[in-house]
Amino acid sequence: MVIETMQKEHIGYNEAMRAFGITARGQIQKWESIYLTEGAEGLAVEHRGRGSKGRPAKLPPKAEEDMLAEVQRLRAENAYLKNLQALVLEDGRQTRKKRW
Repeated sequence: MVIETMQKEHIGYNEAMRAFGITARGQIQKWESIYLTEGAEGLAVEHRGRGSKGRPAKLPPKAEEDMLAEVQRLRAENAYLKNLQALVLEDGRQTRKKRW
């Protein structure tokens, strides 16, 4: 109501403070900023404190299945590479023993 009155009657902050009995000029400036960006409906919304980040959005089922399949494939590849590395190391040890 304060901001709408200010705009209709073209009055400043000081006059609005006297007319409505408001002691904080900054409060009127905040209301005006909210009114200009969000409209009159924005003043009905609570703006105090930090906004909630909430829970992260869930992935679609198809994306989740794809990710699980990728993880399983990478685990299998990792196990294969570990076995391959162990075989290469074992082969290297055996060739060193044969030389001596």
